[in-house]
Amino acid sequence: MLSKGKDMEKRVTVPYANLDTPALLLDMDKWQANIEEMGRVATETGVALRVHVKVHQCPDMAKMQLAAGARGIEVGLVDQAQVMADAGINDIIVAHPPYGDQKFEKVRRLVSRPDLKLGIVVDMLEQGEALSRIGQQVGRRIPVHLKIDTGIGRYGAAPGAPALELARQLDRLPGIQLVGIYAHESPSQGPATEEGLSRVALEVGSIVCEMARLLRREGMAIQDVSTGASPTVFATCRWIKEGMLDEITEIHPGQRAVGDIVYSYHHGCDVDRVAISLLTTVVSTSHPTHAIIDAGFKALGGESMIGRRDAPGFFWNGMPSFGRINGRDDLWLGRVGAESGFVYYKDDATRLSLGERLEIIPNSAGLSFNIHDKAYGVRAGQIEREFDIAGRGRGT
Repeated sequence: MLSKGKDMEKRVTVPYANLDTPALLLDMDKWQANIEEMGRVATETGVALRVHVKVHQCPDMAKMQLAAGARGIEVGLVDQAQVMADAGINDIIVAHPPYGDQKFEKVRRLVSRPDLKLGIVVDMLEQGEALSRIGQQVGRRIPVHLKIDTGIGRYGAAPGAPALELARQLDRLPGIQLVGIYAHESPSQGPATEEGLSRVALEVGSIVCEMARLLRREGMAIQDVSTGASPTVFATCRWIKEGMLDEITEIHPGQRAVGDIVYSYHHGCDVDRVAISLLTTVVSTSHPTHAIIDAGFKALGGESMIGRRDAPGFFWNGMPSFGRINGRDDLWLGRVGAESGFVYYKDDATRLSLGERLEIIPNSAGLSFNIHDKAYGVRAGQIEREFDIAGRGRGT
């Protein structure tokens, strides 16, 4: 039996090859190396590390990241914040601006907890006004972080005069306190090379630093200046150490701790450091061209990365890849159904046998985590611990 409850921290010696499949695996050596590297780089740079946990949505994994040097966590959504707070994590920022009566009621319940430090990212006055009403109701000033759009076009106020005017309006509201500015860069803003990512890190970091100086000249007490996505975070730290981005106080990488195929293309995490994989079983070898495995959309998530269709090697025999099969370059996971995957034989491939186990690096770790109730931490062929993915499905 695997350890449960309070015994979950204890190591167990169950071979993971005996797991029922499909099963999500976390390579503990790679996971710990990744989170320790992030903590070490932040410390050497002199900035705080706030890890984005929306990828794995697992409180126990988040606690390991805190133990490795993170000062707090960041979630995408309010419901994810509730899961983390219920697990005893008490320094959380919600990165996606909430709106709607139901969501703000959840915020009200969270900020009413006396032991919880909860910050909210906003990019519109209406969001700030709703938070202001909540803050006045509960008798607290809710920390608010102004999101700056640095070119992605998702959330955020345009830098310069638009962000300044919004900051002025937020700063006048009772019940909230404008404490920081927040930005997120994307590898798509430049070439997916080390040089390209370094340039994006400097450009975005410079925008954020200039906004921080602008708001402080206006007399606003901006404490936190946060940036640093997974593909660019180490470049950001290099620029900080060179004295180019000295206003930045915090970095917030997420995916780098786990990795997947999508982020490997963006230098967010090299393939050999990806900590997550899916254990699956060959359930049919009745066809000469391919075998069937017991993992489809419901286990992998079905990300085809079709946006990279112009990249060399994206297709094989007209099919995209739905994940990389560890140690088997002669196989191609080119098609998935709801509960089945089609693993095709490339030229001179070694044929699979019924019952054979394969490990697949998913294209999107976030999608895979959101499908599974548990991930199994493995080391040296053994299951070391179970992780409950308590935040999965929290899409509000």
